[in-house]
Amino acid sequence: MGKEKNPRRVADNEAMAKTTMLRTSPQKLNLVAGLIRGKKVETALSDLTFSKRRIAGDVKKCLQSAIANAENNHNLDVDNLIVAEAWVGKNMVLKRGRPRARGRYGRILKPFSEITIKLREVDPAAAAAAAEAKKAARKPATAATAEEQA
Repeated sequence: MGKEKNPRRVADNEAMAKTTMLRTSPQKLNLVAGLIRGKKVETALSDLTFSKRRIAGDVKKCLQSAIANAENNHNLDVDNLIVAEAWVGKNMVLKRGRPRARGRYGRILKPFSEITIKLREVDPAAAAAAAEAKKAARKPATAATAEEQA
């Protein structure tokens, strides 16, 4: 007679985590999010660990939370996880001010933002095949293949 269970917001092979109220602008946070998109979680963690950006530590915490959610809540294998999506959103903005010359007022905006990280478990064989296909697509065309195409 109780309430029904909430449906999962992500697929069966996915897990996600969200961090709000990060004290940086969404534009700066999106640069760090772009650093980890599409990478394996081990690579993403090492990239965030050695990043010089101040907000990278908070993004690393969010990524570790998503990994813990995948392992504990959804029984996913940590070794096969990739960062499927990482998106950034705006949050509140503190409005501050500073007196300027001739009685004017300089407005100072201090934005906050939020990040959501979605991890996906991929089959190792399928991931290797996709990597090979991607590598083959990036390989420059040789003179022989250029003549064949023409």
